[in-house]
Formats: sequence, C-alpha cells, structure tokens
Amino acid sequence: MPTTDLIKASFAALTAKKSGPTLYDLCDPLLRGGGPGDAHLRTFYGTAVANPVLRPLMGRAGLPALADPDRFAALQGAIRSARDDAAPDWAAIGREIAPLIDAVPQRHPRRPPLAGTPAMPALAEVDRVIRACAHHLLGAFTRNKGFIPAYAAFNLIGDPDFHGRDLATALVGLNARTYKNATLLFNLARAFILPNRPIAALLNPAWSGFAEPMWEPVQIRHRSAYYDAFFAEALMDYVGSGLATPDETARSKTAIAGMIEFCLATSREEVRHPVDGTPFPVVTALVRPPDVRMSKFFWKLKSDLGFGTYVPDCDTTACSLSAATQFGSADPILDQPFLDFYAGYQVRPGSNREPPSVDINDPLDFSGGIVTWIESAAGDRPFGNDLDPTLNLDVLEAAFRNHARWDIVGTPQRLDFLRGVVAFHDRLIGSGLFADPRAHIYYLPELYAAYFGRCLAAFRAMPADIQAKIDPQARFAAMRLAILDYVHHDLAAHEMNPFDAALALLALAKLGGDRARYAPALDCILRSVGEGGRKGPFKAYEWNKMKTPTRILVGGPEVTSAFVLSALAHARTALARSA
Repeated sequence: MPTTDLIKASFAALTAKKSGPTLYDLCDPLLRGGGPGDAHLRTFYGTAVANPVLRPLMGRAGLPALADPDRFAALQGAIRSARDDAAPDWAAIGREIAPLIDAVPQRHPRRPPLAGTPAMPALAEVDRVIRACAHHLLGAFTRNKGFIPAYAAFNLIGDPDFHGRDLATALVGLNARTYKNATLLFNLARAFILPNRPIAALLNPAWSGFAEPMWEPVQIRHRSAYYDAFFAEALMDYVGSGLATPDETARSKTAIAGMIEFCLATSREEVRHPVDGTPFPVVTALVRPPDVRMSKFFWKLKSDLGFGTYVPDCDTTACSLSAATQFGSADPILDQPFLDFYAGYQVRPGSNREPPSVDINDPLDFSGGIVTWIESAAGDRPFGNDLDPTLNLDVLEAAFRNHARWDIVGTPQRLDFLRGVVAFHDRLIGSGLFADPRAHIYYLPELYAAYFGRCLAAFRAMPADIQAKIDPQARFAAMRLAILDYVHHDLAAHEMNPFDAALALLALAKLGGDRARYAPALDCILRSVGEGGRKGPFKAYEWNKMKTPTRILVGGPEVTSAFVLSALAHARTALARSA
C-alpha cells in the first residue's frame, strides 16, 4: 500500500464511529490481567489481541448485534467456558461465534479478463530477468550468512475460505489447547473487524491478481527445510539453464549443498511408523534456535503464545528428499523405503488410522490421500491433522524421482498405495474442485496447477513399464488436459501479478501447454521487474498459508524471485524447442 494511501486508511480507521460493544468491552472483564482459569488464554489475549498497537484500532470496531444483552452474555459465557473449563465444549464455543463470522461473507479477488494478447518478448529480455533473480538469491544467501530467508505475516482479516462452521471444526480437531486458544481469539477479533469497513480496509487492502501481496509491516523472518529445498531447486534450475557464469555455478552449488545439508542433517528427526513402530528419519518443519534464524524476540513471543511445539510433516520431508535426489546426494536417508512410511498416513476406509480431524476443506473425498502432520517421537501432534492436495503431489513427485531406489512398484502394497494417491488426485481434478481455493489447506489452486506439472514431469521421466503399472487407466493424461484447461482459460486468461504469472508459466512449460499462451504471463513478469525496490526484483506474495489460528501468509521477495527464475528457465527451454 502506498504511503499516502496508508495514511488515509489509518486516519479513516482510527476515526471510525464506534457502533456497538467492542472486542475489549466483551473480553477485558474476562481476560485482561491475572485471574482464574487458563493462563495461556489470558496471555494470548494481552499479547496478540489487546496489545497497545491494536487497541486504538480495535477500540473503534463495535458490533451493533452485541447491544442485545442476551447475545452479549451468551458470547461471554462461551469465552468463560474456554477460560475456566477443564475440558471445554469447543464445538459449542465455536457455534456461538460462527454467526458473527458468517455475517460478513468474504471472497477471493475477482480478476478481470485480460484485454488482448501481448507480443512474445525477446529471449534476451527473459535471460536478463533470470539473471537478476539468480543474483538476488545468491546475494541473499551471502548477506544472510548461509541461508535464504522466507517471512511469515499475520493477517487478522482471516481466510476467505474459513467459515463459521470451520471454526467449530478447528476448535474440536486441533490438539493443543494453546492452539485452540489462538484460533478462538483470532477469529473472535476477525468477527469485529469484518463489519467495520475502514478497519478491514486498513488491515486487508485490495490487490491485483490472485496471490495476496505481503504488505504487512511486521514480518517474521525464519528458516525451514521446506524453504531450503525450494530455493535449492530454483538454483538448480539456474545452473541447468546454461546462463550461469562459472563463478555463479560454483556459488550456486555451494549454496545448494548447504541447504540440502540443512534439510537432511540439521532438520532431521527420528520418529516411528504410526502402524508398526519402525523407526524412520523424517524432516521437521521448524527447527529450534539458532538454526531457525528467527530473532530471539520473535522466538520467545512464538513460544509464549503457545506455538513452541512444532512437529515434522509429510510435505517438508518429501520436498527435502526430492531436492536432495535432484542434486545427487548420497545421504543414507534417501535409501529408506519412504513409500512404506507414507502409507501409514494414507486415508483408507476401514483402517484404524484417524481420519483428518481439521477437515475444513470439505467436500473433498480424502480416500487415498496422505495427511499432513507426523507425530514427533514424543507423540506430539499439536495441529491435529489435515489433508492438503498439493502436499500429495509432492509425495508422488519424490516417489517418482526415487522409483528405483524405493522400488515403488516392487510390492503389491506400494503399488496399491501409489494408485490410491493417484485416484485421490483424479477425483479432485475430475470434479473441478481443485480450482476452488476452499479445497486447499495451505496453497492456492494456481500453485497446485504448477506443482501438478512438476509431478507429471517426474512421472514421465520414469520407464514406461513403471508408468503403466502405476497408471494403467492413463489418468495422468486426462488430468493434464483438465489442468491445462484451467491454466489456459482461467489463471493465465485473467489479471495476474508476477507471482501468479510465474505459476501459470511453470504449469504451461511443465505440462506442454500452447506456447502462444506464454505471452501474457511473460509480459506480466517483465513489466513487473523493479516493483520490489531495494528488496529485490519483485515484491513478496502469498506462497503458502495457514488458515488457523488465522490467515498466516508465508513468502518473501526471495520466494518470488525463485518462482520467477524457475518459471522463466523452463519456459525458455520450451520456447527454444519450438523455435
């Protein structure tokens, strides 16, 4: 948001007319300061919701509906139950707040169709941007003394796909009480923000394209193996493009090796197979200081607010294994039969495994899919469990890259597992639900489309007989056409920001889309170079997100550069083939 617009929006929000009881009228008597009940709920309220920065703003956000004394009392009763009860009825608490959230429906941006088709740019212009993005990544690795950062930003407006009924689902399905507390209070604050337009406009300004820009002033820098695997793959694309100088190639390989080591060694954690107890090394989502590279202030704040426990996940493990395989790593972790481990987290009717407890991406049929979170060795699983479609693509992609090492069709059980995951994606894509943002937990449909292309490329690189065993009905061919139709007629046919354009281009290049349709995405990227100012060629955009405890976006200028670099590199190769 430009400075002048920010000043105007702040003035409008701070001078908005108070139109009913506020969040603080409701909660201060119950949660401010010390007192009985759950201490964490009080701490979270004082730190995250009732802090001196938000008070002047949220103190103007009144709700006329709460002028009804009975409704006000009922809502206070729900908060009191969350504070005082040893085992609160979280479903009832969620149902009490749900109508307030649903009173102001949200939606994703409606992108206007593109007007006309721009000319295809010269390859020299494409090469110039690829080099600029690589320079940004390598410079960030050096400046940050051995890593490339990503950033997290809280958005109090909440996720458009997270409805009132989802709050009740999440409060019941999440395991850690601290995480339930955070979800409760963030969504309660959201219920006061949404109907107060000046305040909502300040916290969630309009944007162009699909992926949300990360404009928020407070962004938390951190490091994760998931990010390192992604950045390593982008730098491998740069080396493979043939554009890197000998010095850049050496620097890139040094950076990649360091990031792979962070994934497989620093972030490694041993857990047990959820069914038979076999020990397995996996990759944790967030390591502890100093390796997390988060400031001491934010790490302490994170822990104080109840986010101190983090566990491994199937996605971080899969992406780390894939990046290591692509780089030619000989780490023994790659020799583990990971398909057998992932099978323990597959949703199967009639199995003894728990289904996803935070199933807020209904009405998906989860059968055959793999859930997100892996229990730590201590048995921790604070987020309950959910199931994300893009994660399932990452597991398939890692399996296809390691088809020989893991002998992925060597047993009936492994083949059955893979066919189950493929069937999950076939139903998702065949129904068209993959294009609905609500079907996704951590990503947008545009990223699913790009990652489907990545997965298909790995599938096609396997021997034909293995492809036929996994996909005897040629489902991948039909899925490819459906994803391409979405990219051609939706994603790349409407207004895009450079992050959207990079994902569209990646999908087109990986799936063999019509070369003429590259032009709008290429044009958007080239026109946007320089928008990042001193931080890089491009701005930070939404890469992935959490929907609980509120909408938490993850991305960064370096993330955008990495996606643009990979997209342009693959598009360049495809265009050269068609020349």
